[in-house]
Amino acid sequence: MSLEKQLKLFKWISILEGLSFLILLFIAMPLKYIYEMPQMVQQVGMAHGILFIAYIAGALLLIKPMKWSLTQLGIILGCSVLPFGPFYVERKYL
Repeated sequence: MSLEKQLKLFKWISILEGLSFLILLFIAMPLKYIYEMPQMVQQVGMAHGILFIAYIAGALLLIKPMKWSLTQLGIILGCSVLPFGPFYVERKYL
């Protein structure tokens, strides 16, 4: 796969992972704990988990082609656990 295609795929994964995290935090979790509706957490949580793993794998596969330093990689991986973090990575590093 060409670098251009890898970057495009990782950008999409990054955006979707960020959105799934925000939906999980700001919609699904309040529904679960305020309105006692845990179903959305189960569904969004599974999607987010898969996207999170894809994000980590994608970042690891792009280390060499993008010539990221270990510090940059640490920031990119750290942003995966912060709300809005993947959007920062998409803007700054891709």
